[in-house]
Amino acid sequence: MFRVQHIEYLPGLAALPFLGLLLYALVKWKKKTTARIGDPALVKQLIKNFSAPLFFLKAGLAFLAFILIVIGAANLQKPGAMENIKRQGVDVMMVLDVSKSMLAKDIKPSRLERSKQLLIKLMDRLENDRIGLVLFAGRAYLQMPLTSDHGAAMMYIRNASPDVVPTQGTVIGEALKMANTSFNSKERKYKAIVLISDGEDHDPEALKVAKELAANGVMINTIGVGSPDGSPIMDPVTNELKKDEQGQTVISKLNEAELQQLADAGNGRYIRMENLDDVLITMTQQLDSIEKKSLSDAEFIDYKSYFQWFLGLALVLLLLEFFLPERRRSAGLGF
Repeated sequence: MFRVQHIEYLPGLAALPFLGLLLYALVKWKKKTTARIGDPALVKQLIKNFSAPLFFLKAGLAFLAFILIVIGAANLQKPGAMENIKRQGVDVMMVLDVSKSMLAKDIKPSRLERSKQLLIKLMDRLENDRIGLVLFAGRAYLQMPLTSDHGAAMMYIRNASPDVVPTQGTVIGEALKMANTSFNSKERKYKAIVLISDGEDHDPEALKVAKELAANGVMINTIGVGSPDGSPIMDPVTNELKKDEQGQTVISKLNEAELQQLADAGNGRYIRMENLDDVLITMTQQLDSIEKKSLSDAEFIDYKSYFQWFLGLALVLLLLEFFLPERRRSAGLGF
């Protein structure tokens, strides 16, 4: 099975319609230029050596070369030899609040962006652990089950936003249940949840769920994002501050009490997001305290890259386009 190493380059193919418009504009300009000459007999004599098929062939070669360059930059790869990798680790489910209250900017650049920064840095320190991701607001969604592919997890985290969960609210209990479904139900250890939220909306079911998970060996750690004093929320759609039914500006406040209760019930630790490095160190130490199990994953360790074939063919096409004339013998003035 092939994979794309640098998928971020593939949107470059979206430039093809723009290039097509440029070609269309060039054709129109050539026609206008010949029309300005006026005398049809003279125009015919001047452009008698011009070949429209050769002109479009050159354009087609350039378009195809552009496509090959983009694909080459993305680097199509095929897995080579497989090897069983043995390691010591735990299973960690990241549970991230993406409700609109997480757009508040009492923590710069915003609660949500700072949370995503923390999760990405935290994963760098959990290289031997399997990672999964649950996003929640008014509903909870399993974005990625437990995997050792940290690169894929980082991609999902970077793309996390309130748009992923259109139903607003804060259903922490449902999110914890969703995270628990990824764990091995037969094991009573090696499992941890890292919940990041402002805890703004009280969820009466969350504490009950946390106690049930803890009884099954799941450690629940919580990270509070925001300030107790609160902050207004900018609606990204209207670009205006969110208001309640009475027209008053909504102030979103960090609910530390609920997050602390969840951590206590889940035999974990609560920490408020103030200094990112301090939170990172504390949470890494907390997860390191969990008993680890032996994991054996069949991982692809040697990928064969094919970018050189695409770029080489693109170079050949560009050379052909450069040396291929669009006129049969002598130059003309128009199209």
